Amino acid sequence: MLDKVSSNIEIRSPNEVMKLDRLGVAFPTRLSFSRRLIRLMHRENWKIYKKTFNLNREGFGIATYEVATPSRFYTLICFSHYLSPENRTDRVIANQWDATFVLFDGVPNKSDIERLSINVPKQESGRFQKTDLVISRANKSVRLFGEVTNSLSKGYQPDIDKVNSVGYLMRTTAVYANGKFGLCDRFQYLNRPELSHPFQVEMLTVYLIRLFTFDLIDHVAYQINKKDSVKLSREIKRHLGIGNATGLGMAPFLISHPVLIHNWFYARELSLQKVRSIDEVKTEKLNHFIAVSKKAIQHVREWFVNDELQTKKTSLLKEMQEVLNWVKEKDFCDKYKPWNNLFSRSSSCLGLECQELLVSLLLEPYPEIIDEISEGLEDKTEELLNVNMTIGQIKDMIDRNYKWALDIDFSDPKQNYHFWYYSKEKLEPRRGIRDQDLGTEKEMKITVAKDIQLFRNIIDKLSNNESLATFVIRNNNFRDVASRVQIGSKYNFSEIRDNIISDSCKPVDILRCKLAYFGASKFDPKSDLWTRITMYQGAPLNDEIYNSDFDDWCFPVKPQ
Repeated sequence: MLDKVSSNIEIRSPNEVMKLDRLGVAFPTRLSFSRRLIRLMHRENWKIYKKTFNLNREGFGIATYEVATPSRFYTLICFSHYLSPENRTDRVIANQWDATFVLFDGVPNKSDIERLSINVPKQESGRFQKTDLVISRANKSVRLFGEVTNSLSKGYQPDIDKVNSVGYLMRTTAVYANGKFGLCDRFQYLNRPELSHPFQVEMLTVYLIRLFTFDLIDHVAYQINKKDSVKLSREIKRHLGIGNATGLGMAPFLISHPVLIHNWFYARELSLQKVRSIDEVKTEKLNHFIAVSKKAIQHVREWFVNDELQTKKTSLLKEMQEVLNWVKEKDFCDKYKPWNNLFSRSSSCLGLECQELLVSLLLEPYPEIIDEISEGLEDKTEELLNVNMTIGQIKDMIDRNYKWALDIDFSDPKQNYHFWYYSKEKLEPRRGIRDQDLGTEKEMKITVAKDIQLFRNIIDKLSNNESLATFVIRNNNFRDVASRVQIGSKYNFSEIRDNIISDSCKPVDILRCKLAYFGASKFDPKSDLWTRITMYQGAPLNDEIYNSDFDDWCFPVKPQ
């Protein structure tokens, strides 16, 4: 039976939610794409198995993993390579990796694999067809892969503390899809239920790569010592995810897809509002919240970052313990709308990171509310510019929805400090310093606040009765900005409400909020420009997605 829900709690304002300081402390939730994919696998009874495994004694060769959904097959083809130490790097300029992968649409034949064996190891330099959905590459963790191999080959499991300190055996450095480099365009599979949700094809690829890393390390350990070696234990495999090194390439996406981003963040805020609006909290729901909160606290304890960030984690732990103390008070459930009382209390005296962790925790006990919302995150609209509006109407939209942009002083060099552009070599986003670095004439059109402020200043001189159609005929370069204003007035959570070209902007904040929606955890920023993360840590293995606890893997902690 559903808990009684009323809806008189207001949803959080985008002026609060869409600021980078809050987006930069986001956590994965039940809405995250990886969580949704595992639920789909369970619901539809997917079959995932290793089909071929042709690797030599050193672990180099080709392996394939087949996925059977109710309606079709997909195959991950893995190419394992020798990588010399001098060529090992996570930077996007790399052209060699320990392993490269392609997710193939269907079951490949011999000629398909021969073609892909030539092209996939080249990654961006390869040539691909519409059967090729995703390409990716990964490197072994220098810290952990050799350590685990050595332990298994000698007949014992690796030290769990060392395993936990890294969290993965291999780390991807790119997962490309959606038509890039000639891969299949997303519109070709939009009508497939298993792939129509955002980033499901990428999430499936990463999940399958994780399975390959386990089979790879078992194989290499066995080849070293066939008599005494053991396989990696199920508990440790479950605790290991796939690492990822992500830089600026991911950041512009949140800016260039406003309707999609609105759908993501509105869904999260709607979910939070519904939970906060629950009138009475049943004992089973309270116990669920307490259990997952204790797990999250231990998860944070096991999340290792640099000294400065570790100090912040200490504060987060203290604050989360305070939250636990509040919900254990005898009269907690007697309060009016207990979850709202808890959230309001935390918002008034706890830090942003604790508040955002609390958002994730509050959603966990309510799959009957949240999981339905998680099914509506894709963008099915086609927003076209409405030229029938008047200039006066556009002015009103800007003044009402973009005050945050109008308040920025772009005459201050600090507010106009950076510019973003695409590198010629890798076609990847980069960030330069204005008036110091070359390339400002190639600046990307993602300076939303600056563009809208300029647009507003220009139309300020025009009559309110002039039609927008007349204006864009004369000023076609403002067509996209006008469209952005109309979208922003309709989709309140479509904008990051900050200046991304200021000297104080940290792109890693943009990365974290997007990666959290993927389901990433244990963020480990290496600078303001890139971070390492872990995907699928704690997730069920391919023979466990049918189990009753298949969805109980948020905030994983090391096995005892």
